[in-house]
Amino acid sequence: MTGRTEWPGDSPDSSRAEKELSPQDPAERARAICLRLLTGTPRTRKQLADALRKREIPDEVAEEVLSRFEDVGLIDDAAFAGAWVESRHHGRGLARRALARELRTKGVEPSLIQEAVEQLDSEREEATARELVARKLRATRGLDRDRRLRRLAGMLARKGYPEGMALRVVRQALEAEGEDTDGLDESF
Repeated sequence: MTGRTEWPGDSPDSSRAEKELSPQDPAERARAICLRLLTGTPRTRKQLADALRKREIPDEVAEEVLSRFEDVGLIDDAAFAGAWVESRHHGRGLARRALARELRTKGVEPSLIQEAVEQLDSEREEATARELVARKLRATRGLDRDRRLRRLAGMLARKGYPEGMALRVVRQALEAEGEDTDGLDESF
């Protein structure tokens, strides 16, 4: 026992409330599932459709419920994508390429992904890359120049930054620290 008061329909696996609903009314079950999932965090239409399919809601009922939720604004993939880009870029420093990849895995349409990642212009993206490198630069002191370059550029690459930008930003940061960067372009 967790010491937490449980209310009727409130369960850790969240399926008790679904089971209490009439099994003959899949539309009501679908609405309850969607509302529960949307309570915790915004979701894409595809994420909700997958959840309904997993719980064996008929496709035509799921489509009807999801369309109604879209009509009233409870599902908005464009708003989801915009908020995702802003949050993940600001919080994790992810670049447009990584953000687009994440949105694709969440089932957002390509046109909405393109629109959302265009919020980040290349200047803002490069400024974020500079901030990330500046934070990590101190931890690489004492390593040889090539190892520092690989670690810093690798960190930016994992966050989706283009190779050219990553190398340019790292090189400038190393130069600002007084590191000799002659010959870096030839070795990488």
